[in-house]
Amino acid sequence: MPITKGAEKAHRASLNKRVFNLRRTRVMLDSVKKVRKAIAAGDVAKAESMMPETYQAIDKAVKRGVIKENTAARKKSRLMAAIKKVKA
Repeated sequence: MPITKGAEKAHRASLNKRVFNLRRTRVMLDSVKKVRKAIAAGDVAKAESMMPETYQAIDKAVKRGVIKENTAARKKSRLMAAIKKVKA
């Protein structure tokens, strides 16, 4: 439990931020999961059409500090590699 007033305020702020961070994480993971599902089904066109939305979700997560830049780059790279693999 926080002892000082400043610590109480910081705790409240962290709880509010947690809600937004969880939402951003969930949107990103759901988006990636949809693309992976489309790739697994062999629907390359659908997967490619969902990539801009997925990139946006990943970039927003980076912007707010939910994930690191290298993690985002790795996720994007692996998704595109999976799409290219199915195409070939």
